[in-house]
Amino acid sequence: MKVLKELLYTENHEWVKVEGEKAYIGITDFAQHAMGDIVFVEMPNVGDEFEIGDALGVVESVKAASDIYMPVGGTVEVLNEALEDDPALINEDAYKNWIIQVTLTDKAQLEALLSPEDYEKLCEEEA
Repeated sequence: MKVLKELLYTENHEWVKVEGEKAYIGITDFAQHAMGDIVFVEMPNVGDEFEIGDALGVVESVKAASDIYMPVGGTVEVLNEALEDDPALINEDAYKNWIIQVTLTDKAQLEALLSPEDYEKLCEEEA
């Protein structure tokens, strides 16, 4: 299982990469490994606004479908359209293949996310 030190994480296995007022959001390596072969990614629309905890989409694998939850509030600016044609890109590299990019509503919300060390501990408990 890979955990990148420059990202923040949620207990639901989403990751956040912050660049200024923008944030990239995806699912973690732990999540994609647990799901198995990903066959479909349902994404929101550009311009959609979300609060922390809102379901932003669904990732479907051969095993199950799982909601993806917003780790922070924000407005969707960009979708990773490559996932529409090849959702298995998430299996290849869950951190390179983000799902959406948002403009953050409140950067202070980032303080509630898990550090890489805390996320590693969570994954060890769930394994």
